Amino acid sequence: MKKRVISAAIVSAILIAAIIGIRYLNSVNQYQKAVSDTTYDNEDAAQVPDGTYTGEYDVNFISAKVEVQVKQGNITTIELLEHNHDRGSAAEGIVQEIIRQQKVDVDAVSGATNSSTVIKKAVDNALSAGMTK
Repeated sequence: MKKRVISAAIVSAILIAAIIGIRYLNSVNQYQKAVSDTTYDNEDAAQVPDGTYTGEYDVNFISAKVEVQVKQGNITTIELLEHNHDRGSAAEGIVQEIIRQQKVDVDAVSGATNSSTVIKKAVDNALSAGMTK
């Protein structure tokens, strides 16, 4: 009788672990698809009215929230308000490159491509918010 109870408990534990594993892998696949499907509106900062705009982007495992200031048609500052990431902290330097080049679609930071994509899209969303103001 004890063997049956132990065997049933082991089978149940294996099934639960398998279900959790499958759900996790599905989440990872959705996250990877969301990153690869990310596009930018490439708002021209010269067309965005002066102001400070907030943008966010979340792909489940990585998210970012930024505040972008536009003055006289130029992106003057980008403040990274939030950046939830696994190992993508190196991507945080991309905001300086966006300011330097005055465009969103700059090269990703090597080793932090997904975080770079998320931060760039958050900036893109902030600029888009400025266009609807």
